[in-house]
Amino acid sequence: MSQQPGPLVAPGSQRVIAGRYAVLHELGRGGMGMVWLAEDTTIGRHVAIKELHLPDGTPVAERMVFEERVLREARTAGRLNDPAVVTVHDVLQESGTTYIVMELIQAPTLADIIRDRGPLKQEAVARLAEQLLSALEAAHQAGVVHRDVKPSNIMLAANGRAKLTDFGIAQAVDDPRLTTSGLLIGSPAYLAPEQLRGDAASAASDLWALGAVLFYAVEGYSPFERANTAATMHAILNEVPFLTRGSGALASIITGLLNTHPQARLTAAQVRGLLGHVQQGPPTGPHTGPTAMYSGAHQTIAAPRPAPAQRGGGLGWKVVAILVGVMALAGAIGGFVLSNAINAPETDTTQVFTYGKNGEVTEFSVSNGYCSLNKIQPGAAISSTDTCEEPHAFQVYDAISPNGGSEYDAERLTAWAKAYCSWRLNTGRVEPTQLANLSVVVMIPSQDAWNASSNSGDKADAVGCVIVRTDGTMLAESYVIDPN
Repeated sequence: MSQQPGPLVAPGSQRVIAGRYAVLHELGRGGMGMVWLAEDTTIGRHVAIKELHLPDGTPVAERMVFEERVLREARTAGRLNDPAVVTVHDVLQESGTTYIVMELIQAPTLADIIRDRGPLKQEAVARLAEQLLSALEAAHQAGVVHRDVKPSNIMLAANGRAKLTDFGIAQAVDDPRLTTSGLLIGSPAYLAPEQLRGDAASAASDLWALGAVLFYAVEGYSPFERANTAATMHAILNEVPFLTRGSGALASIITGLLNTHPQARLTAAQVRGLLGHVQQGPPTGPHTGPTAMYSGAHQTIAAPRPAPAQRGGGLGWKVVAILVGVMALAGAIGGFVLSNAINAPETDTTQVFTYGKNGEVTEFSVSNGYCSLNKIQPGAAISSTDTCEEPHAFQVYDAISPNGGSEYDAERLTAWAKAYCSWRLNTGRVEPTQLANLSVVVMIPSQDAWNASSNSGDKADAVGCVIVRTDGTMLAESYVIDPN
């Protein structure tokens, strides 16, 4: 919710809320209500007052339930005490309307800053992460889940101090559950995948949103926001965001937070540990202002947004195919990003083969989780698949389309694929007791297959991760855990 000054209240008609808060003018408005600048006449200070306003047409019964929940939860949020949390001073109801009285912060939101200035520098994003993490830790320790962590709810002062606001829809996890029918709580682009699957919001959901916010801050665009809500939800469940500006520990943080499995997602303590390894630039000093935070001085246009990479997309070729189970990948891969985020060491025996038109392997169409009797070698055409109940030469343990149509770069694609497959090997996808006996073979599309038209039937843009026995003997059984 932007906070740009609105019209002053007309002289002689000043509105006073609860006999105490004199409304001065509007600060901003959004889908859940509007924010007013007001003066607390009892204490003599300026405050921000959020007036709850549900969308027109919301049933009366649903409105009452939601207002009761907001009232309870905002009161719970009012007990939070952290420098990065916008303080809730008061929560009240008057004439059937709910109001949340908050600390007044006169600063632009992260959304405003990125829109006007472009992405932040990596070290500035790390400082932002540390402050937001502190705010979320304070909330979670108090039993409060924010549920709407997003750039427009984060305010950044000129000295770099961040404030997380709008706990108005936060959920006190120890409160009796109040439910509404058909009302989506939170901003779709920053909802965790488990929420889209119908699970309740949790502390891990807030950390997912934090990862999406940090991606936005360092890249300059939302990783999942699309033209409409349905497309946005599909992106959260099925697409892999790519980091181009973030690297090292910061990229690892974002990757770990965007893991689609809440249980495997980085915890707050793990994030805090990684933050200490983010490469720092020269100190900006307390009076240098916000310009020093940006990746380009006075940048007004964010970096071009790369085409989204879809898990399982673009698999319509005939001769060359790696069949990807979209929902399996959505659940397993999570927030993998193309960057230096993957720090797992490559397997010493990793081999890489190109497949498709003019590739080393002319055809490769083994589905994810399946096995084959055919040995992977130059000139092979591996089109048949076999079950893994009998001895077999290899098994595909993962497959992913890392690119939505970028220019082919063999060196970068090879490095990306080797790092991804090595990382994936060590995330519980393959039976851990067998890892010492296994080697990785990476299958990447040839340049001709990559650049082919989708209509030609020869296009390929998927990377295949394959396991073989290091000693060259046959695999005896399936070693892939939950291939579907």
